[in-house]
Amino acid sequence: MSYVWTIAEQNKGRLRDVSFELLSRGRKLADKMSTKLCSVVFGSGLADETLMELIYRGADEVVVVEDERLNSFIVETHSKVLARLVAQYQPHTILAAATSSGRTLMPHVAIKVNTGLTADCTELEIEESTNLLLQTRPAIGGNIMATIKTPDHTPQMATVRPKSSRPLAIDHTRQGNIVRLPMVEADFDIRVREVGVRLSTDSHANIEEADVVVAGGKGMKKADNFSMLRELAGRLGAAVGGTRDAVDRGWLTYPQQIGLSGKTISPKLYVCAGVSGSIQHLAGIKTAEVIVAINQDQDANIFQLADFGIVGNLFEVVPLFNAKLAAYQKEGK
Repeated sequence: MSYVWTIAEQNKGRLRDVSFELLSRGRKLADKMSTKLCSVVFGSGLADETLMELIYRGADEVVVVEDERLNSFIVETHSKVLARLVAQYQPHTILAAATSSGRTLMPHVAIKVNTGLTADCTELEIEESTNLLLQTRPAIGGNIMATIKTPDHTPQMATVRPKSSRPLAIDHTRQGNIVRLPMVEADFDIRVREVGVRLSTDSHANIEEADVVVAGGKGMKKADNFSMLRELAGRLGAAVGGTRDAVDRGWLTYPQQIGLSGKTISPKLYVCAGVSGSIQHLAGIKTAEVIVAINQDQDANIFQLADFGIVGNLFEVVPLFNAKLAAYQKEGK
Protein backbone atom coordinates (compact mmCIF):
# COMPACT_ATOMS: atom_id res chain seq x y z
CA MET A 1 0.00 0.00 0.00
CA SER A 2 1.39 3.41 -0.98
CA TYR A 3 2.02 6.02 1.66
CA VAL A 4 -0.14 8.92 2.76
CA TRP A 5 1.76 12.18 2.28
CA THR A 6 1.33 15.55 3.92
CA ILE A 7 3.01 18.71 2.66
CA ALA A 8 4.71 20.56 5.50
CA GLU A 9 5.21 24.32 5.31
CA GLN A 10 8.26 26.13 6.62
CA ASN A 11 9.49 29.69 6.85
CA LYS A 12 13.14 30.54 7.50
CA GLY A 13 13.88 27.10 8.90
CA ARG A 14 10.82 26.94 11.18
CA LEU A 15 7.88 24.65 10.55
CA ARG A 16 4.46 26.26 10.47
CA ASP A 17 1.76 24.97 12.81
CA VAL A 18 -0.40 23.84 9.91
CA SER A 19 2.24 21.18 9.18
CA PHE A 20 1.34 19.46 12.45
CA GLU A 21 -2.41 19.89 11.93
CA LEU A 22 -2.11 17.98 8.64
CA LEU A 23 -0.27 15.15 10.38
CA SER A 24 -3.23 14.54 12.69
CA ARG A 25 -5.42 14.13 9.61
CA GLY A 26 -2.88 11.99 7.79
CA ARG A 27 -2.23 9.73 10.78
CA LYS A 28 -5.90 8.78 10.95
CA LEU A 29 -6.01 7.93 7.24
CA ALA A 30 -2.73 6.00 7.28
CA ASP A 31 -3.85 3.94 10.27
CA LYS A 32 -7.15 3.16 8.56
CA MET A 33 -5.25 1.72 5.58
CA SER A 34 -2.45 0.15 7.67
CA THR A 35 0.13 2.14 5.75
CA LYS A 36 2.79 4.73 6.58
CA LEU A 37 2.58 8.50 6.84
CA CYS A 38 5.23 10.67 5.19
CA SER A 39 5.71 14.43 5.56
CA VAL A 40 7.32 16.20 2.60
CA VAL A 41 9.25 19.45 3.13
CA PHE A 42 10.90 21.82 0.64
CA GLY A 43 13.73 24.15 1.60
CA SER A 44 17.15 24.42 3.20
CA GLY A 45 18.46 25.04 6.70
CA LEU A 46 16.07 22.64 8.43
CA ALA A 47 17.83 20.99 11.36
CA ASP A 48 17.23 17.36 12.30
CA GLU A 49 15.78 18.49 15.64
CA THR A 50 13.22 20.60 13.79
CA LEU A 51 12.27 17.78 11.43
CA MET A 52 12.01 15.27 14.27
CA GLU A 53 8.97 17.14 15.57
CA LEU A 54 7.12 15.93 12.47
CA ILE A 55 7.89 12.37 13.53
CA TYR A 56 7.02 13.03 17.17
CA ARG A 57 3.64 14.34 15.96
CA GLY A 58 2.73 11.39 13.76
CA ALA A 59 4.94 11.00 10.68
CA ASP A 60 6.77 7.73 10.01
CA GLU A 61 9.09 9.34 7.52
CA VAL A 62 10.16 12.86 6.57
CA VAL A 63 11.39 13.61 3.06
CA VAL A 64 13.24 16.90 2.61
CA VAL A 65 14.09 18.25 -0.82
CA GLU A 66 16.97 20.55 -0.03
CA ASP A 67 17.94 23.66 -1.93
CA GLU A 68 18.03 27.29 -0.80
CA ARG A 69 16.06 28.23 -3.92
CA LEU A 70 13.11 26.31 -2.48
CA ASN A 71 12.94 28.65 0.52
CA SER A 72 10.95 31.07 -1.64
CA PHE A 73 7.61 29.68 -2.79
CA ILE A 74 7.68 29.62 -6.59
CA VAL A 75 4.79 27.45 -7.69
CA GLU A 76 6.34 26.55 -11.05
CA THR A 77 9.41 25.12 -9.31
CA HIS A 78 7.67 23.55 -6.33
CA SER A 79 5.11 21.80 -8.54
CA LYS A 80 7.83 20.30 -10.73
CA VAL A 81 9.60 18.94 -7.66
CA LEU A 82 6.42 17.47 -6.17
CA ALA A 83 5.23 16.02 -9.47
CA ARG A 84 8.57 14.27 -9.91
CA LEU A 85 8.31 12.79 -6.40
CA VAL A 86 4.78 11.59 -7.14
CA ALA A 87 5.94 9.85 -10.32
CA GLN A 88 8.82 8.23 -8.45
CA TYR A 89 7.07 7.10 -5.26
CA GLN A 90 3.37 6.81 -6.25
CA PRO A 91 1.72 7.92 -2.99
CA HIS A 92 -1.89 6.94 -2.34
CA THR A 93 -2.96 10.31 -0.88
CA ILE A 94 -1.47 13.80 -0.66
CA LEU A 95 -2.78 16.41 1.78
CA ALA A 96 -1.79 20.06 1.86
CA ALA A 97 -3.12 22.99 3.84
CA ALA A 98 -5.64 25.32 2.24
CA THR A 99 -3.23 28.21 2.73
CA SER A 100 -2.19 30.61 0.00
CA SER A 101 0.70 28.34 -0.99
CA GLY A 102 -1.27 25.10 -0.65
CA ARG A 103 -4.17 26.46 -2.71
CA THR A 104 -1.67 27.44 -5.41
CA LEU A 105 0.57 24.37 -5.41
CA MET A 106 -1.95 21.54 -5.36
CA PRO A 107 -4.01 22.49 -8.47
CA HIS A 108 -0.74 22.99 -10.35
CA VAL A 109 0.42 19.50 -9.37
CA ALA A 110 -2.98 17.89 -10.00
CA ILE A 111 -2.82 18.99 -13.64
CA LYS A 112 0.73 17.67 -14.02
CA VAL A 113 -0.06 14.21 -12.60
CA ASN A 114 -3.55 13.98 -14.15
CA THR A 115 -5.60 13.50 -11.02
CA GLY A 116 -8.42 15.18 -9.13
CA LEU A 117 -8.29 17.64 -6.25
CA THR A 118 -10.85 18.66 -3.64
CA ALA A 119 -10.17 22.04 -2.06
CA ASP A 120 -10.84 23.38 1.44
CA CYS A 121 -11.90 20.07 3.04
CA THR A 122 -13.18 20.04 6.60
CA GLU A 123 -13.47 16.25 6.97
CA LEU A 124 -11.55 13.31 5.49
CA GLU A 125 -12.21 9.58 5.72
CA ILE A 126 -11.26 6.34 3.99
CA GLU A 127 -13.99 4.30 2.31
CA GLU A 128 -13.52 0.80 3.70
CA SER A 129 -14.60 -1.17 0.62
CA THR A 130 -12.40 0.73 -1.84
CA ASN A 131 -9.72 2.60 0.19
CA LEU A 132 -10.80 5.74 -1.66
CA LEU A 133 -10.39 9.07 0.09
CA LEU A 134 -13.76 10.58 1.01
CA GLN A 135 -13.30 14.35 0.92
CA THR A 136 -15.97 16.47 2.60
CA ARG A 137 -16.20 20.22 2.07
CA PRO A 138 -18.84 22.96 2.32
CA ALA A 139 -20.73 23.82 -0.85
CA ILE A 140 -23.39 26.32 -1.95
CA GLY A 141 -22.23 28.97 0.49
CA GLY A 142 -21.86 26.48 3.32
CA ASN A 143 -25.52 25.42 3.15
CA ILE A 144 -24.67 21.79 2.35
CA MET A 145 -21.71 19.48 2.91
CA ALA A 146 -20.53 17.63 -0.21
CA THR A 147 -18.52 14.40 -0.04
CA ILE A 148 -16.30 13.85 -3.07
CA LYS A 149 -14.12 10.96 -4.21
CA THR A 150 -11.80 10.33 -7.16
CA PRO A 151 -12.28 6.68 -8.17
CA ASP A 152 -10.31 6.63 -11.43
CA HIS A 153 -7.11 8.55 -10.73
CA THR A 154 -4.33 8.60 -8.15
CA PRO A 155 -2.97 10.03 -6.03
CA GLN A 156 -6.01 11.18 -4.10
CA MET A 157 -5.40 14.89 -3.39
CA ALA A 158 -7.02 17.40 -1.08
CA THR A 159 -6.34 20.69 0.65
CA VAL A 160 -7.48 20.93 4.25
CA ARG A 161 -8.82 24.02 5.96
CA PRO A 162 -6.33 25.35 8.53
CA LYS A 163 -7.43 25.19 12.18
CA SER A 164 -10.05 22.52 11.41
CA SER A 165 -8.11 19.98 13.50
CA ARG A 166 -5.65 20.06 16.36
CA PRO A 167 -2.11 18.67 16.14
CA LEU A 168 -1.39 15.39 17.87
CA ALA A 169 0.47 15.64 21.15
CA ILE A 170 4.25 15.30 20.93
CA ASP A 171 5.37 11.70 21.54
CA HIS A 172 9.14 11.55 21.98
CA THR A 173 9.08 7.74 21.88
CA ARG A 174 8.10 7.74 18.19
CA GLN A 175 10.83 6.83 15.72
CA GLY A 176 11.12 7.45 12.00
CA ASN A 177 13.43 8.21 9.12
CA ILE A 178 14.59 11.56 7.77
CA VAL A 179 15.49 11.37 4.08
CA ARG A 180 17.28 14.35 2.53
CA LEU A 181 17.14 14.59 -1.27
CA PRO A 182 18.99 17.04 -3.50
CA MET A 183 16.99 19.13 -5.92
CA VAL A 184 17.08 18.08 -9.56
CA GLU A 185 18.36 21.06 -11.50
CA ALA A 186 15.83 20.56 -14.29
CA ASP A 187 13.02 21.24 -11.78
CA PHE A 188 14.19 24.79 -11.17
CA ASP A 189 12.09 27.20 -13.25
CA ILE A 190 14.30 30.14 -14.24
CA ARG A 191 11.37 32.12 -15.66
CA VAL A 192 10.11 33.20 -12.22
CA ARG A 193 11.94 34.63 -9.23
CA GLU A 194 10.95 36.28 -5.96
CA VAL A 195 11.81 39.96 -5.84
CA GLY A 196 10.26 40.78 -2.48
CA VAL A 197 7.51 40.10 0.06
CA ARG A 198 4.79 42.58 0.94
CA LEU A 199 2.74 41.88 4.05
CA SER A 200 -1.02 42.35 3.95
CA THR A 201 -2.26 45.62 5.41
CA ASP A 202 -5.64 44.08 6.25
CA SER A 203 -5.72 43.90 10.04
CA HIS A 204 -8.33 41.12 9.86
CA ALA A 205 -6.43 38.87 7.46
CA ASN A 206 -4.90 36.70 10.19
CA ILE A 207 -7.93 36.06 12.38
CA GLU A 208 -7.10 32.35 12.06
CA GLU A 209 -3.84 32.92 13.94
CA ALA A 210 -5.32 34.97 16.81
CA ASP A 211 -5.11 33.51 20.33
CA VAL A 212 -8.26 35.40 21.36
CA VAL A 213 -11.26 36.20 19.15
CA VAL A 214 -14.32 38.29 20.01
CA ALA A 215 -17.27 37.87 17.64
CA GLY A 216 -20.80 39.11 17.10
CA GLY A 217 -23.81 37.82 15.23
CA LYS A 218 -27.20 38.98 14.07
CA GLY A 219 -28.11 39.74 17.67
CA MET A 220 -25.82 42.77 17.56
CA LYS A 221 -28.66 44.45 15.57
CA LYS A 222 -26.53 47.06 13.77
CA ALA A 223 -22.97 47.91 12.81
CA ASP A 224 -22.56 50.67 15.38
CA ASN A 225 -23.10 48.19 18.21
CA PHE A 226 -19.87 46.39 17.29
CA SER A 227 -18.02 49.26 18.98
CA MET A 228 -18.56 47.54 22.34
CA LEU A 229 -17.07 44.32 20.95
CA ARG A 230 -14.10 46.21 19.54
CA GLU A 231 -13.56 47.74 22.99
CA LEU A 232 -13.70 44.27 24.54
CA ALA A 233 -11.30 42.96 21.91
CA GLY A 234 -8.90 45.80 22.61
CA ARG A 235 -8.88 45.00 26.32
CA LEU A 236 -8.33 41.28 25.65
CA GLY A 237 -5.80 41.73 22.85
CA ALA A 238 -8.22 39.95 20.56
CA ALA A 239 -9.19 39.90 16.89
CA VAL A 240 -12.78 40.80 15.95
CA GLY A 241 -14.91 38.42 13.88
CA GLY A 242 -18.50 37.56 13.24
CA THR A 243 -21.07 35.29 11.68
CA ARG A 244 -22.13 35.19 8.06
CA ASP A 245 -25.26 37.15 9.00
CA ALA A 246 -23.13 39.99 10.35
CA VAL A 247 -20.98 40.03 7.22
CA ASP A 248 -23.95 39.81 4.83
CA ARG A 249 -25.45 42.86 6.53
CA GLY A 250 -22.25 44.81 5.96
CA TRP A 251 -21.40 45.13 9.64
CA LEU A 252 -18.05 43.36 9.14
CA THR A 253 -15.83 42.48 6.19
CA TYR A 254 -15.51 39.02 4.65
CA PRO A 255 -12.01 38.33 6.11
CA GLN A 256 -13.72 38.53 9.54
CA GLN A 257 -16.33 35.89 8.73
CA ILE A 258 -16.14 32.75 10.87
CA GLY A 259 -17.74 29.47 9.79
CA LEU A 260 -17.84 27.01 6.92
CA SER A 261 -18.18 29.75 4.33
CA GLY A 262 -15.56 31.90 6.08
CA LYS A 263 -12.61 31.15 8.36
CA THR A 264 -12.09 28.21 10.69
CA ILE A 265 -10.40 29.36 13.89
CA SER A 266 -8.82 27.67 16.88
CA PRO A 267 -8.09 30.36 19.48
CA LYS A 268 -7.33 29.80 23.12
CA LEU A 269 -10.39 31.94 23.94
CA TYR A 270 -13.47 32.67 21.84
CA VAL A 271 -16.05 35.14 23.14
CA CYS A 272 -19.23 35.63 21.14
CA ALA A 273 -22.29 37.80 21.64
CA GLY A 274 -25.59 37.59 19.79
CA VAL A 275 -24.51 34.42 18.00
CA SER A 276 -27.27 31.80 17.79
CA GLY A 277 -24.96 28.95 16.79
CA SER A 278 -25.85 27.72 13.31
CA ILE A 279 -24.22 24.46 12.21
CA GLN A 280 -22.06 26.41 9.76
CA HIS A 281 -20.74 28.70 12.48
CA LEU A 282 -20.18 25.95 15.05
CA ALA A 283 -18.05 24.05 12.53
CA GLY A 284 -15.77 27.08 12.34
CA ILE A 285 -15.10 27.29 16.09
CA LYS A 286 -15.21 23.67 17.26
CA THR A 287 -11.46 23.49 17.93
CA ALA A 288 -11.39 26.61 20.12
CA GLU A 289 -10.01 25.79 23.57
CA VAL A 290 -12.49 27.87 25.61
CA ILE A 291 -15.78 29.26 24.31
CA VAL A 292 -17.75 31.94 26.17
CA ALA A 293 -21.21 32.67 24.73
CA ILE A 294 -23.60 35.52 25.54
CA ASN A 295 -27.17 35.14 24.30
CA GLN A 296 -30.58 35.96 25.76
CA ASP A 297 -32.08 32.75 24.31
CA GLN A 298 -31.28 29.96 26.75
CA ASP A 299 -32.03 27.39 24.03
CA ALA A 300 -29.58 28.85 21.49
CA ASN A 301 -27.44 26.21 19.80
CA ILE A 302 -24.25 28.04 20.76
CA PHE A 303 -24.69 26.89 24.35
CA GLN A 304 -24.30 23.26 23.24
CA LEU A 305 -20.66 23.95 22.42
CA ALA A 306 -19.86 26.73 24.90
CA ASP A 307 -17.72 26.09 27.96
CA PHE A 308 -19.27 29.11 29.69
CA GLY A 309 -22.72 30.40 28.82
CA ILE A 310 -24.28 33.68 29.92
CA VAL A 311 -28.03 33.94 29.37
CA GLY A 312 -28.70 37.65 29.25
CA ASN A 313 -29.00 40.81 27.22
CA LEU A 314 -25.67 41.34 25.47
CA PHE A 315 -26.19 45.12 25.58
CA GLU A 316 -26.02 44.86 29.36
CA VAL A 317 -23.48 42.05 29.71
CA VAL A 318 -20.76 43.27 27.30
CA PRO A 319 -20.55 46.79 28.84
CA LEU A 320 -20.21 45.12 32.25
CA PHE A 321 -17.34 43.04 30.90
CA ASN A 322 -15.67 46.18 29.59
CA ALA A 323 -16.15 48.04 32.86
CA LYS A 324 -14.74 45.16 34.93
CA LEU A 325 -11.75 44.77 32.64
CA ALA A 326 -11.12 48.54 32.67
CA ALA A 327 -11.10 48.55 36.49
CA TYR A 328 -8.89 45.45 36.56
CA GLN A 329 -6.38 46.96 34.14
CA LYS A 330 -6.42 50.30 35.96
CA GLU A 331 -5.24 48.47 39.06
CA GLY A 332 -2.35 47.16 37.00
CA LYS A 333 -3.37 43.54 37.20
